[in-house]
Amino acid sequence: MPAKTSLQSLGPRERQIMDIIYRRGRATAADVLADLPDAPTNSAVRGMLRLLEEKGHLRHEFDGPRYVYLPTADTDRVSRGALKHLVQTFFGNSAGTAVSAMVGLYEGRLTDEDLDRMEAAIEQARKRGARK
Repeated sequence: MPAKTSLQSLGPRERQIMDIIYRRGRATAADVLADLPDAPTNSAVRGMLRLLEEKGHLRHEFDGPRYVYLPTADTDRVSRGALKHLVQTFFGNSAGTAVSAMVGLYEGRLTDEDLDRMEAAIEQARKRGARK
């Protein structure tokens, strides 16, 4: 298997496909085709899935006559990397600014459980020692 390319080096359509598979956890070519905006042909999707597998981003399992594609990278690691990139790029590498934006974006939709989880994370960070 060739060395895995970075997610950032993928083309826009390849990134869309990876987003679908990360969101679903696993997907067939038909699932990907159904979720893609301005979907190309079925054979084009299958070709892109095969290419993503060759690049080391996907693997497949057999489910009867179908291939089911799964990401090769740990979803938690990928999501942390994506979040770090987002905070660096759009929030000046400030976690506080990013969290404030998220709270504002979801204002009125945050549950007590969401707020409790955020408070607990903040409290843990304080106990570990905040930077001055």
